[in-house]
Amino acid sequence: MTQRVPITPSGLQTLRDELRNIKENLRPQNVADIETALGHGDLRENAEYHAAKERQAELAARQAYLESRISLAQVIDPEETSSDRVAFGATVTLADADTEEEVVYRLVGEDESDVKAGKISISAPIARALLGKEEGDDVTVHLPKGDREFEILKVEYMRIP
Repeated sequence: MTQRVPITPSGLQTLRDELRNIKENLRPQNVADIETALGHGDLRENAEYHAAKERQAELAARQAYLESRISLAQVIDPEETSSDRVAFGATVTLADADTEEEVVYRLVGEDESDVKAGKISISAPIARALLGKEEGDDVTVHLPKGDREFEILKVEYMRIP
């Protein structure tokens, strides 16, 4: 059995929007680009044609990936989760034990992670270390640059934009 892929409602919508854009805009434009390039003569030395064909393969691969991820999606709405423990969809406020700096992370699916926006993949080392923990717990995260210690200040479940 194929494993389901956890994703938030907004993450699924983002994938659907990207797939729609590929089907309705990017692939048709790519077909037009190939036709234009074909009109430029000898295909052996036609860089425009080869670039368009390469783009065609990239778009086809991305479309197949998106279709697969959407079909495997297990939508989990954080707003409908009620727990004191960290799980998929949680927004977790942490205090770094060394610097006392507070950071906020949202645990999301692999396809929707964006570290700059504070969204980390459920499979990231810090997310794995947080799973099942609750407010007040101390957590050690094993990172490539060494271990980091955090205290969980708050666990919330809210809409993830």
